[in-house]
Amino acid sequence: MNLQMVMQELEALGKERTKKIYISNGAQEPLFGVATGAMKPIAKKIKINQPLAEQLYATGNYDAMYFAGIIADPKAMTEADFERWMDAAYFYMLSDYVVAVTLAETDIAQDVADKWIASGEELRMSAGWSCYCWLLGNRPDGEFSVSKIANMLENVENTIHHSPERTKYAMNSFIYTVGISFLPLHEKAVEIAKTVGPVEVNQEKKKSKYLLASERIQKGVDSGQLGFKRKYVRC
Repeated sequence: MNLQMVMQELEALGKERTKKIYISNGAQEPLFGVATGAMKPIAKKIKINQPLAEQLYATGNYDAMYFAGIIADPKAMTEADFERWMDAAYFYMLSDYVVAVTLAETDIAQDVADKWIASGEELRMSAGWSCYCWLLGNRPDGEFSVSKIANMLENVENTIHHSPERTKYAMNSFIYTVGISFLPLHEKAVEIAKTVGPVEVNQEKKKSKYLLASERIQKGVDSGQLGFKRKYVRC
């Protein structure tokens, strides 16, 4: 399948209702409004195709950019490629659920995510913290430095309340993910979640939202999820 054929198939799968939901979350035209599950049959036909993924991502169409992440070959991408993708990721559904997810399947994931966390840019920071969530929720605990993850938890504890809005979500998820999926620091994550308390996120045109990692961790523990690891990062 070529670019034109994929775009036609995606357009045919678009739903107005889904489009409105995406736009309410920050997506901009052009987009079709394709549910992610509806993309799976096309992905099965194409499998992994990095050149096509690059063409799709370059369209600026949200659905095409999301689909690019599904068929991308992460190991064929360099740090410069990920920086380029991040430059075009204009809202969190791209930064956190396309770029960060794809990065999480590479050997350079931690190095790139560390730079993004330190960047001071809202969506790069969000993608960096999100990437660690995908990593910790998938890879064995032994692949991570306990002291490094502990320092990152302390960084969240000290800065989350003053961080950019979207970054707060990703940092809150990081506390939760460490608490559930990284057993060496479960207790530390629980303590920090309690210390941090509710995190207020200001939303445009909506009331403020409050995030509570301690409650999420407790729910996860109660439902037997402690130690949970995903089999795959991408769908």
